[in-house]
This record gives sequence, C-alpha cells and structure tokens, in this order.
Amino acid sequence: MTSNAADAAPQRPVVAVLGTGIMGSGMARSLLRAGLDVRAWNRTHSKAAPLAADGATVTETAEEAVRGADVVLTMLNDGPSVAAALAAAAGGLHAGQVLLQSSTVGPEATVDLAQRTADLGPVYLDAPVSGTKQPAEQGALTVFVSGPSAVRAKAEPVLDAIGQRTVWVGEVPGAASRLKLVVNTWVITMVNNIAECLNLAEGLGVDPQTFLDVMKGGPLDSAYLQGKSAAVLSGDLTPSFTLSTALKDTRLILDAARSSGVRLDLVAASADRFARAEAAGHGDEDMIATYYAGRAPEKDGD
Repeated sequence: MTSNAADAAPQRPVVAVLGTGIMGSGMARSLLRAGLDVRAWNRTHSKAAPLAADGATVTETAEEAVRGADVVLTMLNDGPSVAAALAAAAGGLHAGQVLLQSSTVGPEATVDLAQRTADLGPVYLDAPVSGTKQPAEQGALTVFVSGPSAVRAKAEPVLDAIGQRTVWVGEVPGAASRLKLVVNTWVITMVNNIAECLNLAEGLGVDPQTFLDVMKGGPLDSAYLQGKSAAVLSGDLTPSFTLSTALKDTRLILDAARSSGVRLDLVAASADRFARAEAAGHGDEDMIATYYAGRAPEKDGD
C-alpha cells in the first residue's frame, strides 16, 4: 500500500505573531522565509496588513490569530500591552500551545505574564531578543530563553527562524529577562556615549568625521559607532529601534537596579537624555536621536 507524498509531508508549524511593529513584522517575515505558516495580528490593523503580501494570514482579532496555533509569539511594547493582547486572545489560547514572549517587559512583569499564561493554558517561555530592525528582518537576532525545557523542541523551529543564536538561560521565566536588561544596559550607555562624543565635537568645532576617521580600524572602533554616527551626520533617523522604546527599556533597567540594590549612574543619565530628546519631539526616531538632547542651545541672534 502506497501513501500520498503530500500526506507523508510533515505539517508545518503554525505561528501566531501578536504585534507587528518594527520588530514583529521583521520577525514574521523571517518565519515566512523559513516556511512556517504565520498568522499576524496587530491592534492597529494597518500595521499588519502589508504582511499578507509576504504570505501571512492577517487576522482581524487576536483570538482568531492564536486559535489552533502551535506557537504564539508576542512582540509588543511593554507588559501592559502584552497583558492586553493575552486578554484579547484568551478565547483561542489552550493547553499544548507555547507562548514565546519576546517583548522586553522586565522581570516583574514577566512573572505576572507567566501566571496569566498558565491560567489560560499555554506554556510560557520568557524569550526577549537582542537586535534591532535589520537583524529581525534577516532572522539574525539573538534570543535569550528561560522556561521549561520540555517544550524546547516545539519552540525551536520558531527560534531558529528568527535568530542566529538561542541562549537558554534557565528553566524558570524571568532569567532571560534579567539577562536582557544587562545587555540593554550596554547598548543604552553606548548609544549615549556616541551621541555625547558627537555633541562635544560639534561644541569644540571638531569635524565629527575626523573623530570617526581617527577611530576607524582601531581597537575602540565598532560598526555600531560608525553606523549610528553616520545616521546623525546624514540626518537619516529612520528608526531601527525608537528612542521612546529605548527610554522605556532604560526605565525598566533602573527599576530592576533599584530593587536589587544597585546604583547605575550612567543609565540614570541616559534616561534623562532620552526623556529630553523625547520631549523635543524625537521619540519616534532612532534612539541615536539622543544626540539632540546634548546639542548646545542656539545663542540669541544666531
């Protein structure tokens, strides 16, 4: 007796992506390139709609997106946004699913979201990512994951599609979110350091390009320094990671530091810079727009 080849083919995992902003849309496209079936939902439908042209099923509701999905991937702004999405999707969530929670929400919110998820049925994996727009679009993120190892096999096709590296850091949700805050501390202080170097160059009348040329190829150079500086000098602040989101993450870091008895002076100063730049209207630009928080004010008559 022969079997039909199509019947013998393994079923492709179905992944529901809740949240299709800069990061979520890039991750959804990486999942599609890997051959996974993707359902996409966003509270603002127009942000998810373009994914239909890439092969995703764009749904009107979160419940419709998650019903029957093997893995649910959340990529939203903060803890309350994820909680709201889970509430909207509750009717379609069930035991046997894996919730891959990739938003940066901080350790405290992670505990709350893990409990909400358990009450709804799926197994919760704390899975924040390191990377911005381009790595998300290329499937080249680094994913930090903590949660029950029993569901690793079910999550791995998704993790392999969105990331170039997966780092399993524990069995209990929260460990991955704590690591993510440490990584983001490095990024946040670095981007503000770049901005301040450019501010000082401008203030002292030094050509910023001369500074960059001096650094280029040396032990203190980096693609990040050159790339973020180029964005400022060209005036192209198209976001790969918005300044307002960076401010949100900075506040999560400071909250976690305070609760653990750690003082982070550079991160506190970074929060002040981000807040000033946001107040000046740069919140939706790339986070290197923190540069504008340090520009010398124009003198009367200039």
